[in-house]
Amino acid sequence: MTRIFDDPADFADDQLAGFLDLYADRVRGVHGGVVSHRGERPQVAVVIGGGSGHYPAFCGTVGPGLATGAVVGNIFTSPSAAQAYSVGKAANQGRGVIFSFGNYAGDTINFGIAAERLRAEGIDTRIVVVTDDVASSDTEEERRGIAGDFTVFKVMGAAAAEGLGIDEVERLGNAANAATRTLGVAFSGCTMPGEEEPLFSVPEGHLGLGLGIHGEPGIRDVPMLPARDLAALLVDDVLKNTPAGAGRNVGVILNGLGTTKYEELFLLWRHIAPRLRDAGCELVEPEVGELVTSLDMGGCSLTLMWLDDELDALWRADAYTPAYRKAGAPVAALREPTADELADAEAVVTAPVAGEAGRRMAGTVRAALAAVESVIRENEHELGRIDAVAGDGDHGRGMVKGVTAATARIAECGDDVGGGWLLQQAGQAWAERAGGTSGVLWGAALESLGRHLGDTADSYPASTVAAGAREFAATIQLLGGAEPGDKTLLDALLPFVDELERRVGDGADLAEGWTAAAGIATGRARETAELRPRIGRARPLAEKSLGTPDAGATSMALVLTAVGTVLTSGEENA
Repeated sequence: MTRIFDDPADFADDQLAGFLDLYADRVRGVHGGVVSHRGERPQVAVVIGGGSGHYPAFCGTVGPGLATGAVVGNIFTSPSAAQAYSVGKAANQGRGVIFSFGNYAGDTINFGIAAERLRAEGIDTRIVVVTDDVASSDTEEERRGIAGDFTVFKVMGAAAAEGLGIDEVERLGNAANAATRTLGVAFSGCTMPGEEEPLFSVPEGHLGLGLGIHGEPGIRDVPMLPARDLAALLVDDVLKNTPAGAGRNVGVILNGLGTTKYEELFLLWRHIAPRLRDAGCELVEPEVGELVTSLDMGGCSLTLMWLDDELDALWRADAYTPAYRKAGAPVAALREPTADELADAEAVVTAPVAGEAGRRMAGTVRAALAAVESVIRENEHELGRIDAVAGDGDHGRGMVKGVTAATARIAECGDDVGGGWLLQQAGQAWAERAGGTSGVLWGAALESLGRHLGDTADSYPASTVAAGAREFAATIQLLGGAEPGDKTLLDALLPFVDELERRVGDGADLAEGWTAAAGIATGRARETAELRPRIGRARPLAEKSLGTPDAGATSMALVLTAVGTVLTSGEENA
């Protein structure tokens, strides 16, 4: 259990502040994460990232010979697109940026948006996704990224440090990913800061096979094994997935997940090493310890990267970071950033002039978001409980962080702004603070709704708002890639939009139509308990999710109902 914290909601930010003070000789903080001090020779910027709770991943591996920057999200939550953009912009040294992260939907969307933004500014930006977890899928493209993150980051960092161009660094990163396989086991669950109970538990006397690094349960539970048999399970299952044409040389990581003691890992290595050698493997500079953790999870993982001549040299290359050192690249080679490098490149955006109707709508937006914040806070723990059944249990906290950021942002806006502008500001703040898949979807959808409504119309009839709701849903569907029946928030949202459009088309006013449609959404959210997830983190655990409604659909229904209450009351209604 995590016991040292002030406000659990600020844990990720607070720990990063301490980290930056401790390692100021190697890294500096920027909005959204950290970047390494620069060497004398510009290089391709390898920017890694993901949620907090995995130290040394991700910020602990920033420094000479490894990553150039790390984007730091909330606990087990994808960083926002704004954070990824900020770190990528700060890390860029004029030779391009490569984003690299584990294969999770939130990371893919947020880093993808950030990459497009950097490209629009003329910065060559590439993406290398890590897909090493053999337990999560038989298809490489669908596998999630776990401890194999480190091998891919190490190869690209070393290649960039050698001065190679962005095409070569990208090629080598993809080659490292294709050569890397990982399998993990959990002995006990992990606990979010401020919580009393773990996100999941492993039955007494068992281990969870195929865990993720976000607290996801294993694919199945098996009886606890003696060290020799556990070593055999890990080695044999990883070797079954040996890449075609692989040689004998392998880089190896035996990784602890948080509370498994180093002595236990050493004991397990005593059995793993000879079994690998008996299988014909030549072990190249193996690493045993904690490189990619999961808060206080008990467990471990085995990673193999099959090495050709190129990968072998990069795996052995020097590195000097806060949490990982190999031969010790000299810190004296680093220099403080110049004033130009520190300059904030963000343009100041001013609110457009709003008409009278737009200003009236702003009152409705403020009241609605306040009501949403209240209902989400009331249901935070229940949403987390539902999410933990087949996910990582962070949905409630992520929603609270998102809506709290949204209400705080619009509170900073003046009284003369319009509702469309407020929705766009709320969406940007929601995505930046909440992160993750849910955060980016809610943020982008609110921005889309705000742009659709605008601030200059003479009035905002129910039909206009219903069309905006359709835009809201279309944005989520486009970015998330889900369809009805996939057990996502769309299973509540799309029936809501259909019903709202039907009611408004039949002449109902907005409050009446919205309230009726929210009732439909609530019923459809409950019905997701009978669905099996077909995308996202819960997909490998589809059977475990049966009988439990989808957390995203549940929170969507709560939000829509809260907004309907505001519209019905007529509070600040446009």
